[in-house]
Amino acid sequence: MLLLAGLGNPGRDYAGHRHNVGFMAVDAIAARHGFGPWKKQFKAEVAEGFLDSPRGRVKTLLVKPQTYMNLSGEAVQAAAHFYKIDLADIAVLYDELDLAAGKIRVKTGGGAAGHNGIRSIAGLMGEGFRRIRIGIAHPGDKARVTGHVLGNFSKDDQIWLVPTLDAIADAAPLLAAGDDNGFMNRVTALTGGADPRKDKAKADKPKAEPPAPTPTPTPAPAAPKPSSPFAGLLGRLTGKTGKSNES
Repeated sequence: MLLLAGLGNPGRDYAGHRHNVGFMAVDAIAARHGFGPWKKQFKAEVAEGFLDSPRGRVKTLLVKPQTYMNLSGEAVQAAAHFYKIDLADIAVLYDELDLAAGKIRVKTGGGAAGHNGIRSIAGLMGEGFRRIRIGIAHPGDKARVTGHVLGNFSKDDQIWLVPTLDAIADAAPLLAAGDDNGFMNRVTALTGGADPRKDKAKADKPKAEPPAPTPTPTPAPAAPKPSSPFAGLLGRLTGKTGKSNES
């Protein structure tokens, strides 16, 4: 059995936050693959269903912890313990500041990189679960990080957010097959792997005019060579004709 946990904060006030993109991702998976209704269990909202992976049909539990981000591990641990799911069969979807908007990266183990939800899960269960990082981009200024993470996705963000969530749902069966690289490649193929606003900005940027060619200087006419007193004599001795110095 596979456990896919999406991280976020519960409640209507947080629903549109960038920090809740993990919730959004598992919601998209549930809708795409016809999972059962969400129900409250294990300090979480959970939904059961199947993912038809290339290696066969995999029973999957979707988990949205309702403990607030800092205690996410309590819900994930309780669900995993009840269903006897190994750490290697747990994958967590969450927001990543250090990835460009819409970028997806998957890895197993590693540190929390400042993410409190990942820190909570690793602290209770160990680090050997898979992390599916969904890029939300850094605001560029450390002082703006909290407001960025705990702020709503803007209307402008929808241009990359909606296709990314749709691609994650489409590629989810590859996670069930344990094909992390295949999952990333599939999402990239469906979305282009980058925030399309940047590509559009590049396309709209006026092209610089080519530099004007540097004019080639016209060489000055060569100065006449000074006459040698032996020029006429040399001509007569060699039989060559030419202008003589003689008058």
